[in-house]
Formats: sequence, structure tokens, C-alpha cells
Amino acid sequence: MSAPPKTIHLAIAGAALLAVAGAGAFWYAARQGAGAQSAADRLVTVNATSCEPNAITLPGGRRSFEIVNASDRPIEWEILDGVMVVAERENIAPGFRSTLEVQLAPGEYAITCGLLSNPRGTLTVTQSDEAAAAASEVTLRKFLGPLSEYRVYLVMQGDAAVKAAGALRDAIAAGDLDAARQAWRQARLPYRRIEPLAYRFSDLKERIDARAAYLQGREQDPGFTGYHRIEYGLFAEGSTQGLAPFADGLLADLTELAARLKQAPLDPGLLIEMPADSALQIVQGQLPQGENLYAGNDLQDLGASLEGIGKLAGLLRQVAAQVDPALDAAIGQDLQAAEARLAEIEAQGHRTYGDVPPAARDALAAELTQFSQDLRKLQPAIGMN
Repeated sequence: MSAPPKTIHLAIAGAALLAVAGAGAFWYAARQGAGAQSAADRLVTVNATSCEPNAITLPGGRRSFEIVNASDRPIEWEILDGVMVVAERENIAPGFRSTLEVQLAPGEYAITCGLLSNPRGTLTVTQSDEAAAAASEVTLRKFLGPLSEYRVYLVMQGDAAVKAAGALRDAIAAGDLDAARQAWRQARLPYRRIEPLAYRFSDLKERIDARAAYLQGREQDPGFTGYHRIEYGLFAEGSTQGLAPFADGLLADLTELAARLKQAPLDPGLLIEMPADSALQIVQGQLPQGENLYAGNDLQDLGASLEGIGKLAGLLRQVAAQVDPALDAAIGQDLQAAEARLAEIEAQGHRTYGDVPPAARDALAAELTQFSQDLRKLQPAIGMN
């Protein structure tokens, strides 16, 4: 039996209160996980309409940015190479700041500035000795196996996402609310497993996984599409009415994503960055208040995310074990600890993610932060940037 609308709205409100209560703790954990420094290479302030500065020039190499949210909405800040996301920080609360560290090759990039409708800024990365040295350190031979295996994983999970979206569309077309809700829950899982790479296609991500908080008109914004628009209709409004166009759009976008994943350029630098970035994104963007605010099934999503990150970590451990067995063992222990912590929370039988106590969220955040920190050590251990 579906929950009455009043209960759903109370659950959403409760989740928001928990987010405020836990924001400080999660921000601290995220800062620790990002390796926050006392002085970043560049301070960027995001206000309601733009970034300050809006145009940045830095030499190539590993650079850090401190992003300050001076607006009244939660923000995400991204560095884009065309439609590809190079790096991002999500869910920076109003008045808070977050540090992003990223390896930058020379070139011209765009930066997002708060709401998706805001004009983008520019980032110019110039040639440097550090960037040249980093490029020369990448050796492909030892990554041929992991890269090939991850490509197969991407293809399989991309196809699974398309198939699950088709089942969701069919349930919505039939007007079967209970079946559509179950199909929606299942449709999220393959996408979450491939999200470490899928989120880097910024144009598709904005259609597939848009969240109302990042849109000017929130739930009523024309840009509110994809998984969460369908979730809003099924769980907050309690109806399949009017959702068919969104289901068709999601299926089309996931079909396009699956095609891109089969051809996406994969290199050692990207493979080694993805799992640490993804673990930290969960700490920052999902654990404080959840992503599925209307369905409340974030624990199920988190399990799929850990599967995807674990797949990447396992492939990298094949390389790390040859040069640093202790780090290989630590990464394995970190993953087991995060999985055990999530299983412990799930065993408590919470009806929605909004019922998960802040202390439990903090504990999982700590496990994932440690996981991210150890994954960051792979770069110097393997001998590449």
C-alpha cells in the first residue's frame, strides 16, 4: 500500500532537517577526504548568478580549488571539457566551502557556476613542466587488462540500464503505480554502478539525473527530467499520470549513454581517478540528505554505487598488488568496511533514508572518506599522475 501524500511530505521535510543538522559533520569529512589544504591554488566564490572570478588561468599540473557557496541554494561546481566532466564537487550548502583537487592538462575548459541556468565561466590551463612530466609518466601496458575488463563492465551495465528503463516505461504506460514504483527502484541500480564514468557526460547527466534543488524552478522547472522527475510523480504525487514523455525521454537518453560508453575514451589516468572521486561524491552529495528525496530508497542505491566503485577498485588493485601490497590490502579492507557499515544500516530496517540517524550516516561517511584517501595513494604508488 502506498504512503499517503501527507506522510511523504513529512518524510521529505524530515530529511531536510537532518541535512541541516548533519551538514557540518559531512562537510568536515568531505574536506578531509579531498585532502584540504590551508591555501588552495585558486579561491572561487559562487553567488546567485555567477562565479567570482569568472575567468581563471593556471599552469597545468595537480591544482586545488576552494569553492565557496555565497548563494542561498546548494550548488555543484564542475570543470568541463566540452560535454565531459573533468571533476566536480556536489551539494555545497549555502555559506559552506569545499576543496577540489584535480590533475589538469593544458587546454581550455568551462566551469559551472551554481544553478544549471547560470552562465558558465572559463578555465585556461597553460603549459608547464609539471604537466609535461605527468603526461610522460603514464604507461599503458600495465593497464591494458583493467581497461579492457572495465569496458566490458560498462557495456553490460549500460545495456542493463536501457532494459530496466524500458520496463519502467511499460509500467507507466500501463498505468500500474505499484509496478512502476518497483520498476523505478530497479532502473536506478545499473545506472548507479556505471555512474563513475556516466556522470562525466554532462549533457546527458543533466537530463538523466537532474535534481530539483539545482534548477531555478525546482520541481516545476522544464529542465526537471529523468529519474528524479519520474520519482517525483510516482512517489510524491502518487500517480503515473503525465509521466509517459519523461519515461520515453529517459529511455532515449540511456540508450544514447549506452552507445557512448561503448566508445568513450578510457585511459589509465581516468581509471585511477574515478573510484576515489566517486567515493567522495557520495560523502558530499548523497549521504547528508539523500538523492531520492521522494522514494527514500537511497540505501539500495548506495549498495549499487559501492558495487560500481568496488569493480574499479578491484581492477586497480591488480596493478597495485605488484608494487605496494600493503596499499592493496588497505584498499580491500576499506571496501569491506564500507560494505559492512552499509549492511549494518540496512539491517536496522529503516523505512526510508530519512529515518537513518545522523550518527549512522556519519559512520558510513567516515568509512568512505578513508576509502577515498587510500585510493588517492594509488597514483604515486603505481608511478603516475
